[in-house]
Amino acid sequence: MPGSEAAHDGGAPLVWVVLPGGQEVRGRLLARRQRADGWRYRVALPLYRNVGGEGLEVEAAQYEVWVRAPEHVRPVEGADYAGVPTEPLPAPSLVDVALGPRRPAGWVLAKSGGRRGPSRAVLHAVDCEEAPPGLPVLSVEQALTAAERPATRACALCGAAAELDPLLRGFDPHEDVAGAP
Repeated sequence: MPGSEAAHDGGAPLVWVVLPGGQEVRGRLLARRQRADGWRYRVALPLYRNVGGEGLEVEAAQYEVWVRAPEHVRPVEGADYAGVPTEPLPAPSLVDVALGPRRPAGWVLAKSGGRRGPSRAVLHAVDCEEAPPGLPVLSVEQALTAAERPATRACALCGAAAELDPLLRGFDPHEDVAGAP
């Protein structure tokens, strides 16, 4: 935390911390945490803080902050990082392993049409390459309501049609693909 005492660093190993202007200062590596988008390192940077009125008295302190690695942290040659507390990503569940990557939930409605005719629309999956960016994400209920409109079609490229059509028809889990009981 900002202003916490330097005495608790417990001999944390040195690292080079890259500041926003590109300047590098030595800090101490306190912890590492892996995230889906990369690693974060908790570093402690030495500084001074005022303890007396009007800045006349100062004392040594440290500032602690999480930064992105390796963009903002470099190792110091010869430093041993084996003892640094490290939190890797949790192992994927068996379900995640079996199913593999899944697409984001939801649909978007891309409207088109002019002033003279009926407005037309296309329902896309959220991650469809054909969907215009920045559209609000619809819940399944909103998507089904939109899909029931005659001027709306579901995109076949992204699978929105395959996802929504069974729900619109009244999906029967006991039916085979051809529709025979």
